[in-house]
Amino acid sequence: MNGTKQGAVKGLLEFIRKSPTAFHAVAKAAEQLEQAGFHCLHEGEDWSLNAGGKYYLTRNQSTILAFTLPAGDAKQLLLSASHTDSPMFKLKNDYEAPAFETYGRLNTEVYGGTILSSWMDRPLSLAGRAVVRDGNTYHAELFCFDRDLMVIPNVAIHMNRAVNSGYAFNPAVDMLPLYSMWGSSPTLSDLLARQLGCNKENLVGLDAFVYNRMAGSVWGAADEFFSAPRIDNLMCLYGTLRGFLSAKAKPDSLNLWFSADNEETGSATKQGAGSAMLADTLDRICEAFGWDKRVLLANGFMVSADNGHAKHPNHPELSDPKNAPRLGGGVVIKTNAAQHYTTDGPSAALFSEVCRSAGVPIQQFANRSDQPGGSTLGSISNTKVPLLTVDIGMAQLAMHSAYETAACADCDHLTQAMTAFYGIGISTDRDGKWTLTGGGQ
Repeated sequence: MNGTKQGAVKGLLEFIRKSPTAFHAVAKAAEQLEQAGFHCLHEGEDWSLNAGGKYYLTRNQSTILAFTLPAGDAKQLLLSASHTDSPMFKLKNDYEAPAFETYGRLNTEVYGGTILSSWMDRPLSLAGRAVVRDGNTYHAELFCFDRDLMVIPNVAIHMNRAVNSGYAFNPAVDMLPLYSMWGSSPTLSDLLARQLGCNKENLVGLDAFVYNRMAGSVWGAADEFFSAPRIDNLMCLYGTLRGFLSAKAKPDSLNLWFSADNEETGSATKQGAGSAMLADTLDRICEAFGWDKRVLLANGFMVSADNGHAKHPNHPELSDPKNAPRLGGGVVIKTNAAQHYTTDGPSAALFSEVCRSAGVPIQQFANRSDQPGGSTLGSISNTKVPLLTVDIGMAQLAMHSAYETAACADCDHLTQAMTAFYGIGISTDRDGKWTLTGGGQ
């Protein structure tokens, strides 16, 4: 692997390392935006927007949206959407669960559809957001225990002979993390108060998640693969953000970058893709400049970016015989007859041309016809902000494992494709006809 690709992967792995939760992913993305000259807006205040300006806003500290304004009137809208969350375990409000007065365990529930067995016997820790009271003011502060703090221990095979024969893990029994010797070690409340620098009685709210501490790794005979926690979907968040920041936008283009929380649980939250956040932001922008949002949407294009399944080396029979991507093969265009993926003929054709002109290979994904597939945020956000949309992702293995795998080359493929996308011109003068210019052309 050459030095450029090595640098791209290392950048992604460092971003993943510093983003154990959706809260932290948003904070790290905001840092990159501010370094690029973006100004932070707050939804609870009036906005004063300037032509040619660069802005971003967050909601719930776990969803982020950024946009660049043209110097003149906007004639088109370009948008990408990804998500900030990944499957893991969330602490319940009453989280101490001591085992027979000997061990300190944590009472958790599953967030998203994770592969439970992948969390066993590996170093874990805790990160999230805590609410600290200071008089009549309440601060939501991020925290992360950046050390090995807990393990979910397996039962020895001598005591569970069925473990290699399709054993069904029970989240309420098998998946509770061990973190202390009960009674002689600090409680988690003690640790949190120390971490946040506050008294325990002022720690009044908590959104805490168990995260995998294993570092990302580049591996393979030619360093062609990498593995890490949370590749789904921080790979797409990071790659679309790099493209957004690197692109040279058309002078009449309103470009937006959006990454939402709670995709793994359906997006139906105030900060999810099913919320009004994207539509409300577009309304405020258009009202500030007197633009017609309906015209912009008609002359718009969205990329919904969420990773896809590569054909598995040990189980190729689980993939469609023809529409099955491979690691390192380029951007994956995802389709579904029921529109759980929003890709249709026009959006696939236009985005394929964007990739072709940028020298980025493309692949096709569809589920086997006898297997139900997943869905993602594109079709959900389209119900609030309807525009031409393509669903894409990068091929990966072990999706929703605590440790996933993808190809190093695809880090650059995604950034190159999104850089080209954010530089295109797109227009329509009737239903079923589009003119595409720019990008890599």
